[in-house]
Amino acid sequence: MTLSLIILIVVALIFDFLNGFNDASNIVATMISSRAVAPRKALALVALGEISGPFLFGLAVATTIGSGVVAKEAVNIQVLQAALAGAITWNLTTWYFGIPSSSSHALIGGIIGAVVVEHGFSALMWSGISKILLSLFISPPAGLLAGFLIQRAILLTLKNTHARPSVNWLFRNGQFLTSTWLALSHGSNDAQKTMGIITMGLLATGQIHEFKVPMWVVCLSAGAIGLGSFTGGWRLIKRLGYGLYKIWPIHAFTTQLSSAVVILTAGLLGGPVSTTQVVSSAIVGVGASERIQKVRWTVAGQIVIAWVLTIPSSSLVAAGIYLLLRRFT
Repeated sequence: MTLSLIILIVVALIFDFLNGFNDASNIVATMISSRAVAPRKALALVALGEISGPFLFGLAVATTIGSGVVAKEAVNIQVLQAALAGAITWNLTTWYFGIPSSSSHALIGGIIGAVVVEHGFSALMWSGISKILLSLFISPPAGLLAGFLIQRAILLTLKNTHARPSVNWLFRNGQFLTSTWLALSHGSNDAQKTMGIITMGLLATGQIHEFKVPMWVVCLSAGAIGLGSFTGGWRLIKRLGYGLYKIWPIHAFTTQLSSAVVILTAGLLGGPVSTTQVVSSAIVGVGASERIQKVRWTVAGQIVIAWVLTIPSSSLVAAGIYLLLRRFT
């Protein structure tokens, strides 16, 4: 195993750690803000789900990322290193400003930017990219709609009882199930993106001869995202858990349930989605189902702006980093 490949694996695991660090906040924000679970217990529960997800639900997303974005001959170690660096740079920038952004969007943008600057647009596999972009751009509206409809259905079922203490107790404790499901669905989707990158590196350097994710890559990637999730991103927890509107146990339960449905469905179909965008949209949908004015739309607008800018921004950063790597290596 060459030094450049080892560096790639280390950088990929750093990205995976930051992915968990960033996205754990989306999963636990509603649990913590609704006072269902203490912060450290919530993060530990999520980390366990993140680690278990890839082993329970297969590796369809890793295959999509690793073999459906760019032509095999266009991939080299420098391209992958630049793609990861671009994604990490964007993730840290948005984390610093407390704006939820998508690690998935950032990684796809990084791959595209690094490949195009070297090989042009002809190296892109548009059928695979179309599938990925469709997943990424449909999933936030799907999260919003799921949150809106499920919350409305629950309210209609309970009528005016949702404010009673006994009902709040039910939704507060029910979050152990919904948050675990959400963590499993996230692990089944996001950890696989790192698996795809590492496997692409193994394939590009001749360590393997077909795209098949080795078990040690699955274990490392699942462990890295689980560790990142346990660390947690408190800036984003505050933004999602307290910035959009006051979240009660019923809102947290519905957000987690609707997000898990969207993310797990996409993962089983091999479509990489953004947990950040799905959860953020679901929170907005849940709040809007009760009253449109309840949502702080300026905060929601900031999230949408980050959503739109992520792919082009990470593409430009990755392209610049690739040019530097090619110049000095």
